[in-house]
Parts: sequence; C-alpha cells; structure tokens
Amino acid sequence: MAPSRGYFLLILHAHLPLVLAHGRWPHGSEWLAEVVVGCYLRLLEQLDALAARGPTTPVTVSCSPVLCEQLAHPQCAAEVETYLAQRLDAVAADRARFERAGEGALADLTYFWEDVYRRALAHLRRLDGDLLGALRRLAATGAVELITSAATHGYLPLLGRDESIDLQVRVGAAAHARHFGQPARGAWLPECGYRPRYTWTPPAGPLRGRVRRHRRGLEEFLAAHGLEYFVADAHLLQGGEARTAYRDYYPALRALGGEPAAPPFRRDLTPYRAYLVASREGAGGAVALLRDPQTTMQVWSRDQGYPGDGAYLEFHKRHTPGGIRYWRVTDPRGDLGAKERYDPAAALARARAHATHFAGLVGGVLAAGPAHAFEGALVVNPYDAELFGHWWFEGPQFLRAVLERLPADGVTVTTPAAVLARHPPAETVSLLEGSWGDGGDHRMWLNPQTAWTWDMLYAVEEDFWTLAGGVAWEGHPLLSRLLAQLARELLVLQASDWQFLITTGAARNYAEGRFAEHYAHFVRLSQLLRRAAEGQPLGADDEAFLAAREVQDFPFPDVAEHVRAAREVRTP
Repeated sequence: MAPSRGYFLLILHAHLPLVLAHGRWPHGSEWLAEVVVGCYLRLLEQLDALAARGPTTPVTVSCSPVLCEQLAHPQCAAEVETYLAQRLDAVAADRARFERAGEGALADLTYFWEDVYRRALAHLRRLDGDLLGALRRLAATGAVELITSAATHGYLPLLGRDESIDLQVRVGAAAHARHFGQPARGAWLPECGYRPRYTWTPPAGPLRGRVRRHRRGLEEFLAAHGLEYFVADAHLLQGGEARTAYRDYYPALRALGGEPAAPPFRRDLTPYRAYLVASREGAGGAVALLRDPQTTMQVWSRDQGYPGDGAYLEFHKRHTPGGIRYWRVTDPRGDLGAKERYDPAAALARARAHATHFAGLVGGVLAAGPAHAFEGALVVNPYDAELFGHWWFEGPQFLRAVLERLPADGVTVTTPAAVLARHPPAETVSLLEGSWGDGGDHRMWLNPQTAWTWDMLYAVEEDFWTLAGGVAWEGHPLLSRLLAQLARELLVLQASDWQFLITTGAARNYAEGRFAEHYAHFVRLSQLLRRAAEGQPLGADDEAFLAAREVQDFPFPDVAEHVRAAREVRTP
C-alpha cells in the first residue's frame, strides 16, 4: 500500500443483548428481526456490492459473540421471516387505508416499503438465513476483517474479578473462532470501555473501600488471548473533554450532569497513529486504535451531523397501526406532528452528497495538521453498526458511497491488520480510564439509577467464583450442567445493555425486569448446585427449571471448559 495521504479504517460493531427466546414484542425476537432487516441485511448488501469491485475498500466488522449465537440459532431466520410477513401485511393494509382516505402520496410510498421488505426476504432466503456465513465469505475474499468482543458485552472496566474479565474475553474469542473458522486478531472492548492496571476497589456495594485488589489492565487480558488490537476513544490518549453524541439520541442523559474535570491535555500524542498500550508493571500489551473526534461526530451526531438532515427518514414517527415510517426528519428539533412525507429519491441524493462531503473531510484531516506530520497516518471511524440502517435509514448507502469515493481522494481504505503490518507502532503509551459514553467515563453504566445492579453483580461474581473453585463439578454430569448454566446467567447479567437501557430511559422497565429475572435464575441455580454437590437429587420441578433455562439462555455450549481455565486467573 502506498497512499498519497494516509489510511481510513471503518470499524462496525454489531451487537444486541440476548433477546431471542425471551418473548417477541417489543424487546424480544422482533427487536432482533427489526435490526436484521433494517441494518444487517442492508449492510451485507452494500458490502457485497463493494466486494464485487474487488477487495480494495475492506471494512472491519465486530459481531459480538452473544449476537453471533443468536444469528446462528435455527429460530432466528424463522423469526425474521415472521417479522417480514407482518411488515408486508402492514404495508398492504396501510395502502388500502390511504387509498380510501384519498392520501395518494402516502399510498404510493407503501410501494417503496413493499420493495424494501421483499428484497430483504429474498436476500435472507438466498443466504439460507445464514448471515454469519455471508460474513465468512466476505472475509475469505479480503473484503471484511472480522474481530470479536467480550462474550455478552460485559462492561469490563467495572467487573469485580479478574476471573470474570478473563471469562468474558476467553468465551468471546472462542465463540468467534467457532462461528468464523479462525481466531480474531482484534477486539472491540464493549462501549470502548478501558481500565489500566492499578489497585482497585468496588465502586458500589458493601465491599466498596473495604476490599482492594491489584487489577490487570484490560490490554493484558487481550494479549493473553492473542488479541492484538482494540479501539479506544481519543480522550483516553490525549485527555481533555470527551466528544460523544449519545445525548442527541437519549435526552435523559442530561440528568447525569456536566462533564468531569478534564485531565491534563497530552498535546504530544495524536489520535492519527496506532500505539502499543501497556500498563506500568503490566505483563502484556495490545495496540490501541483511536477514534477520530473530528470526522466521527459528523456521522454519529443527529444534532450536529448528517443523520439529522431534513431529507432523511424520521426514526421516531411511525404509522399506527403497523408501525411503518412514512415521514422525513424535516426539522430535527421539530414536533413529530409537523413531519413531512418522506421522499426516498431525495434522501438517497442527500446521502450521496454527504458522502462526498465526508470523503473531503477525511482527506482534509490527513492532509493537514498533526496527521500530516508522519508516515502511516490513519483516520479511525468506529461505530455501532446499528446506526446504519436502523437509526439512520440511509446510512448503508452513505457508507458505500464514502468507500467508493475515498480512493479517488488519495485515501487508502484498509483494515487494522493491514495497516499495522505496514506500520507497526513505534511508541508505547498508557491510556487513561474511561469509555466512549456520555462524559467519557463510566457514568452511563454506574450512576444512582444503576448502582443497585452493581451491588448485585459484585455479590454474584463472588458467589460464582467461590463455587467454581470449591465444588468438584468436573466429571460430574449434573454438577457440570448446573455450573455451566450458572456461568451463562452470570455472563448475561454482566451485559452492559441493562445499565445502558436503564440510564438512557430507552427501555428502563424492560432492562430492570430482565436483570432481576437473571439474578433470580442465578440464585436458584447456585442453590441447586450446592444441594446437588451434597448429594441431593434434583426434584422434577428443579429439573424442569434447569432444562428451561438451558433452552432460553442458550449461548456458549462450551462455557464450562472456559470456566475451568478462567478460574486459574488470579489477581496479581
């Protein structure tokens, strides 16, 4: 590779919590199906189109292990087909309703949606419902680089035991290799949350201030499992104020308060190069790729960036009944009642215009300022994949247009593995603690609304690792089953999604209910494990309970072997 300006890395992180087998609407399998149709299938369509031109604009994709487990489940494709049938019925009903009401323009728009859903159904069937297989094929051609994440998207900086962090990373790496046929070289740290090595005390619960543990840095866990690089936010390198767009989408975050006091700004460090990260006295490192604060806000922010353009499809206004969207943003701060009818052709034209503008921004960043001062400069753009197509309907077409335009502007589109092979990091740094969340710290996951979840999490972590190390479960079929299911409940409890949904108000009651449900399952399973270890047989009700949990909370069939290895991890 010999770019005239530098490199562009697009990194998409696909993730949903465990919702399959947990009801259908509004936050069960229909949530998964909506994102598969609105985002994942449409992104695959654009990636296939780019790959057909040759693997000259590769994209990096992280598919969280818990999402992979759901996409690979036989029930998933059937749920998506059911959802698409419902959408097509809703479109037909809307058309008849609009025609009776004399609303011809809206009736015409139903044909657009019918085409969208029929294309999705045809695409799903061409893939035989196997989205992960489609990613494997793209990876085989070099069009995609696949990386992994923590097993259930646990918020790693706040987990209470090193064994828990190791289990999240270990299970995630193994699940990736199982689904994609080869190990991942990189990882997406959930919520881009990072913590270096230091002496740590639980920030919540009865052990706060009473227990102090010298904890490994997260880069050490990645290195231990062969994961060479990760994504971090620029303020963890440079200090200063974090730049996020979460408040554009979740106004409830304003209640969390203002920004924290900014640490000293490290002006000698630039986010436009890769660094080896190592904690003081640490035993391993991994390369950090830093999110570019200049270009990413243009794509992420609804208030300041492209997604709030008046031509784009309005996310929040749906037609009742049916739930189809027929209106455009119009004015991002305007009332929903004032939204005007959506025009797909005008929206696509805006997406292409914004892609041209964005390609110019990337080229400009690489041509001027600190990014121009050294060879191998790179602009890293990491996003939640669900932004493209789900939140921002025109996002997949925007991305394709960007990737088509950047090479003409002298920018090489590449992947982390490729750029690191050509330009190995020349400098080792330490990172500050934090995330890409609101405020740049941990407040989106630990705050007065969510502290109770951490009280319970720290308690179950202690209980689990006591049982994993104190019960002779290996080689005993029943004890192994109970221990494995207990591990699954622990991993699901650790998902960062529950605190996120509570704090943002996106689905607070649902998240609180799911968390309480899995906590209750954990408690009952731990009691059953203790009794079974004492030689007491399971009653019929208990056997039915265990079997039901294995069906509903099904991910990671090999979890027991990973518990066996992770329990040997000790806080240094």
